[in-house]
Amino acid sequence: MVNSGAHFYRRYQKLIDDNVPFVRAGGQHRVVESAEKWLAGVAQSLKEEPRKIDVVIPEGPNWNNTLSHDICPAFEGGPHHGLGDRAQHVWADKFVPPIQQRINSALGTNLSATSIVYLMDMCPFDTLAHPSAKMSDFCRIFTEKEWREYDYFQTLGKFYGYGVGNPLGPTQGVGYVNELLARLTNKPVDDNTNTNRTLDSDPKTFPLDRKVYADFSHDNDISGVLAALGLYNRTKPLSNTTIEDTKKTHGYSAAWSVPFAARLYVEKLQCKHEKEESVRVIVNDRVHPLDFCGGDKHGRCTLSKFVDSQSFARSGGLWDQCYE
Repeated sequence: MVNSGAHFYRRYQKLIDDNVPFVRAGGQHRVVESAEKWLAGVAQSLKEEPRKIDVVIPEGPNWNNTLSHDICPAFEGGPHHGLGDRAQHVWADKFVPPIQQRINSALGTNLSATSIVYLMDMCPFDTLAHPSAKMSDFCRIFTEKEWREYDYFQTLGKFYGYGVGNPLGPTQGVGYVNELLARLTNKPVDDNTNTNRTLDSDPKTFPLDRKVYADFSHDNDISGVLAALGLYNRTKPLSNTTIEDTKKTHGYSAAWSVPFAARLYVEKLQCKHEKEESVRVIVNDRVHPLDFCGGDKHGRCTLSKFVDSQSFARSGGLWDQCYE
């Protein structure tokens, strides 16, 4: 996250030199710590002391919070809850047993299928725990083919758990998108979903006059925001028995959308010789094509067309189904 802050500064140096970022974070400790580390990376680049987070929004079912999904009962415990886990289970039943047999035979152990997946989880976590991100020895236990299968396992979990594959997944990101639209248009937030109306109506906790905003959340919540924006509306339901690559999924995968330190940049641009401002969306350094609002070859839509394209969020998504 320190590197992420430094990367952000390098990308937007001229903007940040003259504009202090307004920073919000979800209240869970690791989210707050991520925001603090990011601010430290920005501060190192500016050669100054790190600034404090402007707003920390508590997480949990008692708080409206666009940086944490918690207050849609049908999503948290209804029939679609666990959809991602169920899709993963079907795929795991296919790809894990051969790995399980090989590992148990080599080690003389009796590791369960679940433990095999946990063993694979150790590769990325142990790698990033190393000061220089040296490749963990856990990674070498598995073949490239097995890593592609694991990658797809994670993709299924995010797609059906929090993305467009879950009927209520995109709705969890609606409140945040409406906050984004408010910032882009300098107008008050218009939303009746999970926005915190107390915070969003106060210029001190939700200003509309800043040039740089940074929000910190969980990968699952980012998945809902990406879905609410409509970035993966072209992605058809994923097979849970056969790997589908990013060409077939129109760019959707967990590795592309929510890797460690996932980044969504939404840029408002004023280009020379253009009357209207434009919007560009960058997901982990990939410019998204924005087909749904007439994106040009640079991935830009006019601001008005981008706002018009967000009718799902502006109409509240399927929030009325949260309490059925």
